[in-house]
Amino acid sequence: MSRAFLIVLDSLGVGGAPDACNFFNGNIPDTGSNTLGHIAQECKAGRADEGRAGPLFLPNLASLGLWKALSLATGGAPHPGPFGVATQVSRGKDTPSGHWELAGLPVPWDWHYFSFDAPVFPDSIVHAVCDIVGVNDILGNCRASGTTIINEHAEAHKKTGYPICYTSADSVFQIAAHEECFGLKRLLNLCETIAPTLHKMRVGRVIARPFIGSSGVFTRTTNRRDYAITPPSPVLSNWVQDAGRRVYGIGKIGDIFSMQGFDEIRKGPDSILIKHLNDLIETAENGSLTFANLVEFDSLYGHQRDVAGYARHLEWFDLALGKLITKLRPDDLLVITADHGNDPTWLGSDHTREKVPVLVSGGQLSNIGSINFVDVASIITRHLEISPVKR
Repeated sequence: MSRAFLIVLDSLGVGGAPDACNFFNGNIPDTGSNTLGHIAQECKAGRADEGRAGPLFLPNLASLGLWKALSLATGGAPHPGPFGVATQVSRGKDTPSGHWELAGLPVPWDWHYFSFDAPVFPDSIVHAVCDIVGVNDILGNCRASGTTIINEHAEAHKKTGYPICYTSADSVFQIAAHEECFGLKRLLNLCETIAPTLHKMRVGRVIARPFIGSSGVFTRTTNRRDYAITPPSPVLSNWVQDAGRRVYGIGKIGDIFSMQGFDEIRKGPDSILIKHLNDLIETAENGSLTFANLVEFDSLYGHQRDVAGYARHLEWFDLALGKLITKLRPDDLLVITADHGNDPTWLGSDHTREKVPVLVSGGQLSNIGSINFVDVASIITRHLEISPVKR
């Protein structure tokens, strides 16, 4: 019995979204954004040589059709082969929207977004947060980049104990706190307790953003936790479980789906997640699904508008991919895709609305072309010979 491995390279868009003009970074529309294309341009021009040098070198992804997918997304002629690009229909360019739709469920509602003008949160939310942790106020209360706002408010946070609360262009309520001064368990409890209130408002996620440091030098840790709305209908992971198969989640996948439909979750930085992928390619049972998200493309390089860092991470993954592919069994299916864009050359610090690549190794696909996000789930279910199940 065959197995399936679905890897989401978080934020690796390839441009070309037909509705990009309706999505913004600040007051600038996402029209023309192209995460992979612009990184490649910067590398070719010698403007992304920190820690690497020269044109973007991705031979293993290229062999799966990455550059042909990029061309197709931006109006190039289609080429036959087991690769293509996917277009999203959900009205969001964020993690839940992308992953739910890749798993077969377009988001059936409009997310709630907080305003541009500070203070962004209603008094009822501020008071609820304060009551949960026993403080008088919060810090932030605005739209901001996560690393920027931590650096701005970390010292005041350490002195007062007030949590740093902020949002972005996504439907999120994020809470940053010092792991030692505030306490990691206290932060996670705060996020878990306030999450149902935000979910009733159709805010997609409450995100715990722990950090460490002192004397003006602060760093976010890998103990991030997402508290997402539970999908309102079964998705790919549920369908596989309902067929009696095992489902493994790697990275923040479990958080995105509220831990529904997974038998085992493995976490860590991307360098550890690749090892988990390697282990599961060697050991996962016949008929199983492994669903992985590699978040650091997005969290460390996309939002930080770090072109060279993003390029380095792509080249690191490409090298690791070459080793993973050699361990696949003859009847395995590997699908590599993304959930949205986050063009590191773009204005602002938020995601960008883009098409995403769909690259396949194994299986019986001869051609993919232009598809929708939900068709990725169909590729997996056909390979595993299971059917979507309504409950």
